[in-house]
Amino acid sequence: MLTKLVFLVILSLASQCLTKEVRVSVKGVTSIANTDDNFVCATLDWWPVNKCDYNQCPWGKAGLFKLDLKNKILSNAIKAFKPLRIRIGGSLQDQIIYQVGNGVKHCHSFKKRKEGLFGFSKGCLHMDRWDQINGLMNETGAMVTFGLNALYGRKKSKSDDTLWVGNWNAQNARDLMNYTVSKGYKIESYELGNELCASGVSAKVTAEQYAKDIVELKNVVKELHPDPSSQPKVLGPAGFFDKKWFSTFLENSGEDVVDGLTHHIYNLGPGNDPSLIDKVQDPFYLSQIAQTFKDISDIVKNFGPWSGAWVGESGGAYNSGGKDVSRTFVNGFWYLDQLGMSSTFNHKVYCRQALIGGNYALLNTTTFIPNPDYYGALMWHRLMGKNVLSVTHNGSPYLRAYSHCSREKPGITLLLINMSNSTTFDVSVANDENLYPDNMKCNGGMQREEYHLTPECGNLQSDVLLLNGTPLKLTESLDIPPINPELVDASSPIKVSPDSIVFVTLKGFNAPACA
Repeated sequence: MLTKLVFLVILSLASQCLTKEVRVSVKGVTSIANTDDNFVCATLDWWPVNKCDYNQCPWGKAGLFKLDLKNKILSNAIKAFKPLRIRIGGSLQDQIIYQVGNGVKHCHSFKKRKEGLFGFSKGCLHMDRWDQINGLMNETGAMVTFGLNALYGRKKSKSDDTLWVGNWNAQNARDLMNYTVSKGYKIESYELGNELCASGVSAKVTAEQYAKDIVELKNVVKELHPDPSSQPKVLGPAGFFDKKWFSTFLENSGEDVVDGLTHHIYNLGPGNDPSLIDKVQDPFYLSQIAQTFKDISDIVKNFGPWSGAWVGESGGAYNSGGKDVSRTFVNGFWYLDQLGMSSTFNHKVYCRQALIGGNYALLNTTTFIPNPDYYGALMWHRLMGKNVLSVTHNGSPYLRAYSHCSREKPGITLLLINMSNSTTFDVSVANDENLYPDNMKCNGGMQREEYHLTPECGNLQSDVLLLNGTPLKLTESLDIPPINPELVDASSPIKVSPDSIVFVTLKGFNAPACA
């Protein structure tokens, strides 16, 4: 009750601040892009307990070798998406061998090793742990992308310490995949390697060699999954965008090999950057990444139209995120803006690093309690359909606006992000059909559904999210709480308070693209 009162006080104070009227125009005649039905994705990583940055070790037991796979909150958090797309992989995947088949005699855990990639030795995945991981994925209905070791069989170049040369040896991966098939485990897609493209991070492979290797992976997938209807997709290169490398890779791999062109985004810089909290609230800074999304989309169009652009990993700030920013409400300005922006550039999937682990996790690393961005991801998944609509407005750049056809409902859903700390925006929505210029206003004869997201007590660095003034907290049975809207007369303006995020569903909006 007290929290609700605080919310009402904040709304009252917001009304006393500067208020601006904004007209948002949505073109509902045609879509400008399309996402996958399961656009929202989260990652699970292999980092051990002693993965440390900036004198802190924020992964705890959230890495896949130590993660409590029977935790009820974890299970319920995944189930709530019906389904959640999960990418299993990360920096250490190219050092993991699989204890299956005849090629692996010794199976050791990761150990700190100065000369190793990312400061760690090679590690090994026992099949009993693989069984446990797949048990969770099967129980929760998750759609799984699995990242394979792409350095297996290669050697370091004598002339370049970061370049790895020679053909990928697919045998260990084939043995794992064959075991997976024999157990009846469902893998939606396989991804080859992690951050090996262009200049790489700790290691690299040439575009021509990587193209040859991904053709080999495609052939193995086809051999083990002869039925095209159940054949896992093949993804790559899972790294940072370089125009020449990516285009060369697609040209050399050939038609119908790469199903998803995956790239990584860490556009906020290092996790210990003191200006991180300012970056996530700065629309001008956040817009700088748009060119990368466009370039990727153009390369898919020009060199691999059979493929699709994916953000395969994105945590905002690298080295495990920012301690007091990435897990708090304010990070939602960056995250939801990323979902909106990338979808307008025809990206099919966006994988958030991480579901659990580090400072940028959707779930608290020790308690598993959802952080604010978990609920933002869930609301996007439940409300925003795959057809992306063009949106324009005449207001401040601190108001972001995105629109999709609604998911499993008539009409459209708007996402409005107010990054201003002093201005309330009264938003009216117009249907810019172009066909009928005299009929610009949205149908106001119905109620609309509003989901106002704000931080507890107005603290941007709170890890408690309010939905329409009420804290979102797990139920007594540790289930994800109901996500219910506030019903509002559709003829009234949408009031977007300072430092808030609003999802709005307009069932009466006439959008032929959504028919």
